[in-house]
Amino acid sequence: MIAPLSGWGLRPTETCPSDRPEDERDLRTLVEGSEEGTLIARGLGRSYGDAALNAEGAVVLSDRLDHLLDFDETTGLLRCQAAVSLADLIEIFLPRGWFFPVTPGTKNVSIGGAIASDVHGKNHHSSGSMASAVSRFRLMTARGDIVECSRESNADLFGATLGGMGLTGILLDAEIRLMPLETGFMHAEYEQIPNLESLIEKMNEADQRFAYTVAWVDSMATGASLGKSVLMRANHLSLADLPAKYRDNPLPPLSASKLGLPFMFPSFTINRLTMKAFNLAFYTRHYTREETAHCNSFFYPLDSIQNWNRGYGKRGVLQYQCVIPEGHAVEGNRRILEELNRSGIGSFLTVLKTLGAASGGHLSFPVPGKTLAIDLPFTGPEVTEALHRCDEIVLEYGGRVYLAKDACMRRESFEAMYPRLDEWKAIKAEVDPETRFSSSQARRLGLVEGL
Repeated sequence: MIAPLSGWGLRPTETCPSDRPEDERDLRTLVEGSEEGTLIARGLGRSYGDAALNAEGAVVLSDRLDHLLDFDETTGLLRCQAAVSLADLIEIFLPRGWFFPVTPGTKNVSIGGAIASDVHGKNHHSSGSMASAVSRFRLMTARGDIVECSRESNADLFGATLGGMGLTGILLDAEIRLMPLETGFMHAEYEQIPNLESLIEKMNEADQRFAYTVAWVDSMATGASLGKSVLMRANHLSLADLPAKYRDNPLPPLSASKLGLPFMFPSFTINRLTMKAFNLAFYTRHYTREETAHCNSFFYPLDSIQNWNRGYGKRGVLQYQCVIPEGHAVEGNRRILEELNRSGIGSFLTVLKTLGAASGGHLSFPVPGKTLAIDLPFTGPEVTEALHRCDEIVLEYGGRVYLAKDACMRRESFEAMYPRLDEWKAIKAEVDPETRFSSSQARRLGLVEGL
């Protein structure tokens, strides 16, 4: 099958041959004998750019490898195939008192994609990234061999695969430890913050008391109000602390989304006026308060609207996510916001989070600091040029850009941001000497050379 594919940002779009194996036997046949040359696995397509595209080879659609294999009710240890999604797991296990310990801003990601990107969430400062939840996984290498990887066995390959963007092999299944919960509800607090300096000070305080912290930032604010934001903090509620009206059903299942965008929005609706209006409305609505919230609404507000990326129109969106080390977080993030404002570029969605210790993955994104994620509607090459200038700012402070969100970083910037790149390349060369696994992003950034 040959069809146009894109990431969640709808940019770029590439015509890629694709194959859909039914089981591991089909997958091995594909890996050992595909006529297209290189391969890259694709889960639910939620990386924003070209990480799961492969215009010079083929894409492996892994969605049929989505079975639960084993679960220990006493320890929460789960083994499942790589195409199982977080949404599947939460739907099945939340009513039984278990939750995924590390969750990004959408539950519509596969386990394989979460490992390949070493995803993180609002609790990275307290619980780490996906690496902290995974004890082992099985990987099909370029030779068709199946290798079990953990911190004790094939540890180098384990680390190279976490954050390795699917380039070390195809993930088959993984063993993950779920987190026990007494309720499916959160105690959430919201606070309006006047500027970036106050936000980071408040966030540092909140990180000591709350498992989950995140801030929505008004990217259009300038001057003394630059960084104007809403700080959101939350902890899981125990049964004893749950308000009485929820106690009859403390572990309700997720409700399916009924809303969706059936078509692409026209490009003229994406402009600075509509962005300013949205940012003002969000700030006004999220006044300082406390509430009891279901975990679905706290963690996944965007999932309530299916195909919400269509709101950016046919030209798509570039999401830019970087991390600035802690000692320079105010200055570095201020300069990035100022650069985007100076370039006339705005955003409907900008968030700031705290990152804790690195996971040990060679190409894993998180390092201690503050990470800023910005959705930028693509209006023309000026957006890409502004992001290249942001890359230079990030490099000045020793930060890096997240590969799962990247669609336009230059090779030289990437190489300067990831100091363990040569170590990763050596492991890649050992398990994939003929470069069987490649992607459009990998060639653009020099993770592999073009063939």
